[in-house]
Amino acid sequence: MKEIILLGQIDHTLFFRHSSNGKITILIVYVDDIILTGNDLEEMERLKGVMAREFEIKDLRPLRYFLGMEVARSKRSIVVSQRKYTLDLLKEIDMLDCKLVDTPMDHAH
Repeated sequence: MKEIILLGQIDHTLFFRHSSNGKITILIVYVDDIILTGNDLEEMERLKGVMAREFEIKDLRPLRYFLGMEVARSKRSIVVSQRKYTLDLLKEIDMLDCKLVDTPMDHAH
């Protein structure tokens, strides 16, 4: 099986590579931020080396924040939250001390 890097059909900032050994590498680009993930550690290290020769890069290791989203990992799951973004926004508009109000939602949809 030939190894190839594919461009996502729906999202043109998503690239992925399926290796002949069944492993995958995923690269997501947003302006000057990049997420590199997958289970092919050798390919990820090779790709980081290629990028470092062309660009100034910084490996921040496990993803914690990206585009206002907080990422938390455990052995069983990954949780993505906008808690920090929301708190920063409330602080910016001086509403950290505002009272909470229930917002009824139609559960039929």
